[in-house]
Amino acid sequence: MKIQIRQEQPIDHTAVFSLIKAAFANEEYSDHQEQFLVERLRASDAFIPALSLVAERGKQIVGFILLSKIHIQGANQKHPALSLAPVAVLPKQQGQGIGAMLIEEAHRIARSLGHERIILLGHADYYPRFGYQICANYGIKLPFEVPDENCMVIGLKENALTGVGGEVVYPKAFG
Repeated sequence: MKIQIRQEQPIDHTAVFSLIKAAFANEEYSDHQEQFLVERLRASDAFIPALSLVAERGKQIVGFILLSKIHIQGANQKHPALSLAPVAVLPKQQGQGIGAMLIEEAHRIARSLGHERIILLGHADYYPRFGYQICANYGIKLPFEVPDENCMVIGLKENALTGVGGEVVYPKAFG
């Protein structure tokens, strides 16, 4: 059955909450609170409805992705960016390319809205296939200790990462 990706609607919130909880239940490096993060982000100024997407198979929501507003604070300049957090797929649906479809569609929409860069904290062996690179290579650091190989960034247009070094600033909703 075909996967359809569309913007999340308020009626989807309960299903998305359950999906995220299930997707991260067995993740070793998770605080298992991602579903609550999504709720906080939806209620914040960082939320961009067009970048809150679900993947549906039939009438079932099988995947979710959210990109939210953040920025990178350089020495003399604030650089707008997005945070990819989270991307989630129901455990029984994983390994079928649903996460990749969500990431690629989120990139396409973000680019069309004029966003230039996305930061994420994630699996070092998964995200580079989409063009993500280690933040440290660009002088970008997160405001907490985490291995460099798990902090990644992608430029959505040419030269989007040139001169963008600094510290990532997350909105209060991230906790």
